[in-house]
Amino acid sequence: YFDFIIDANARMKSLIRDLLDYSRLGAVIEWTQVDGNSIWANVLADLDTAIKNANAVIKSDPLPVFKGHPVEIKQLFQNLLANAIKFRKKEVVPQIEVSVSDAETHWKFAIKDNGIGIDEQHKEKIFLIFQRLHSKTEYEGTGIGLSICRRIAERHGGDITAKSKPEHGATFIVTLPIKQAKGGDQR
Repeated sequence: YFDFIIDANARMKSLIRDLLDYSRLGAVIEWTQVDGNSIWANVLADLDTAIKNANAVIKSDPLPVFKGHPVEIKQLFQNLLANAIKFRKKEVVPQIEVSVSDAETHWKFAIKDNGIGIDEQHKEKIFLIFQRLHSKTEYEGTGIGLSICRRIAERHGGDITAKSKPEHGATFIVTLPIKQAKGGDQR
């Protein structure tokens, strides 16, 4: 019973923390220049233990400097990388690639993994709050992470989508505007 209570307490703390993060996304924020490489270095440092425990191999293109909110952008990339590590195939070394391309109006970030993948019918469901495709015993989590990612992308004037097939990994594509609607250059 004590183990059950301790486990339930840990899950509740995690859920409350994630809900607070989600609710803070509605606050007014000030936009600044975001150095993508600096943010990415912080994400890698924060997830260092998980990366080492999974023996994950991570490759990344150089990331741009753009206008945004550094804390939210970090959370966006951290959630996507954490998911790429978490939803890996058993006995397979996680291979994660981050690429970026400069579209005419948007930066296009792609986070690709060789994990378990997602069935096509669940491509939109995964971005809804509290929607989980796996039990808590299979994969830890609260079912809020990808909904936070979508909310951050949309608050920045962009979007997030997923391309995947079961057992063939997943690619999450985040688009963020190069220029704000008010005409400020974000490069």
